[in-house]
Order: sequence, then structure tokens, then C-alpha cells
Amino acid sequence: MPLQSRAARLLNRKQRLFNLLQSSLPQHLLSRLMYVAARWQWRPWKNLQIRWFIRHYGVNMQEAVYSSPDDYSCFNDFFTRALKTDARPLAPGNSLLSPIDGSVSQAGRIQASMVIQAKGHDYSLGDLLAGDRNLAGQFIDGSFACLYLSPRDYHRIHMPCSGRLQRMIHIPGRRFAVNEISVADINNLFARNERLINIFATDTGPMALIMVGAMFVGSMQTVWTDTLPSRSIGEPQDYDYRNLRITLERGEEMGRFNMGSTVILLFPAGTIEWSKKLSPAQRIHIGEAIGKMADT
Repeated sequence: MPLQSRAARLLNRKQRLFNLLQSSLPQHLLSRLMYVAARWQWRPWKNLQIRWFIRHYGVNMQEAVYSSPDDYSCFNDFFTRALKTDARPLAPGNSLLSPIDGSVSQAGRIQASMVIQAKGHDYSLGDLLAGDRNLAGQFIDGSFACLYLSPRDYHRIHMPCSGRLQRMIHIPGRRFAVNEISVADINNLFARNERLINIFATDTGPMALIMVGAMFVGSMQTVWTDTLPSRSIGEPQDYDYRNLRITLERGEEMGRFNMGSTVILLFPAGTIEWSKKLSPAQRIHIGEAIGKMADT
């Protein structure tokens, strides 16, 4: 048997073992423990965590408002650190902006109602949007982008375009890791994990900005809510914000992950055009142009 084939088979076995292991773990318990550990304010503990993390992941602290571990009250305060105002300039014009620092997992057109997760793995809009047929119908044949935040990345999420908040839907679910191994092997991963769906009205139609929970993501939050507690079971919680007139401008902060995960963007058919450089594994930064609106 060729050496390359043996290596590929060994890798596949390791991937399946990893995914089998995480399926059996108490995912939400581990996330709650991480939530507590990341907020422990004992100075020696939190400074040790922060310094190790900076060294291990090569975090660029020169971009942060506060560059010293002593400036943060706990590890989560550091993990969700603010950047200097000039660290992420916005692309000029009316281009669609990257909402995160991270990398592209997948991006392209929605084929009828099917979205690409990875090679050989698709999932439906209906599953992703908790069976809401009316909502899913707005994005049939539309465009999507799945964007991954690694541990080293800035973990606040910003608006790709200006929009007025319409709904927020908190969907309970699993907490599978969203790394390359899991995405390539676990069917319906993003439609099975806990997620927060935020629907905005924009100049070209609706936009869904979906925050996907993952292993060790202690919680998610938005600028209009407190931290949302993790939920593994129960019915989706649907919040109507149409009468509150919450409008966020292009590039403005809209939320954050307390530990990292994935953001999925959905747009209706004919409303946006992705940049040609938006391909899998491409690094992106907040404020960078990743596409353009239909009327520009």
C-alpha cells in the first residue's frame, strides 16, 4: 500500500476517533466549567492563563487597547479584548465587510435550500433555521459565507453592512467543536450545534448573521442583550425586536463569543456578490471588503 494512502487512512481513523470522543463528552458541562474558569479573577491564575495563551497562539497584543495581562480582570476579559480604533480600518465605499477576524470555511451560492458545510457534507436552510419555513424561504438560492474564528483571533463580531434588527432566535443544541476535523466528518454540524440567529433588515433585503456555539464556548452575547446562558435542550426562543428600532451601522460591533466559534452569513438571491478571493482557508479581518451589495 502506498505510504500516502496509509497516512490518509491513519488520519481518517484519528478524525473518527476524535469525533466519537467528543460525541460522548458532556459538552455543555465542559462549556459551563470553562465559563467559570475564564472568569476567575485571582491575579496569579488569570495572568498565568493570559501569558501562556499569548505565547502559545502568537496573539498580537500591539493591536489591543490594553497590552498587558495585568490590565485584564480575568481571562475572558482578555479573550474578548477591544482593539485600538485604528487597528481595523473599514474598506471604502459601500462594500460588504468581514464581520470577524478569522478564516473562510466555505462561501458561495445556496443551491436551492442546501448549504455547503464541507466536501461531501451539505445541510439545509430549514435545519439551520430551526424549521422556520418562512425565514428559510427568504434565502432560497441566495448566498452564504461560513467564517471561522481560531483561538488567537479577536472575538468580537461587527456588522458587514448597516442593518436594523428584526429578530433574534436562540436555538439550543450540541457543542461540537467547529474545527476542520469536525466540519469534515460530522453531518449537519452547524444545524446541530447551539446557535444564535440574528435577522437584520438591510438596504438590499434581509441578512441573517448566525453565531454558532462550540466546545468550550462558555456563552454568546450581543450588544443589545446580556450574556445568553448555554442551552442544550428546549424550544427555540424567538425575540421580536421590530418595534425597538435597534439599528447598527456598517462596521459597528454587534456581539461577541466568550471563547471562539463560527459565524454564518445568509443573504437572499441577487442581493450580494462575494469577492473572488473569498475562498476556503483565506484569512480575513474585520473591515476588509469581502463582497459588494447588488446596487453598488
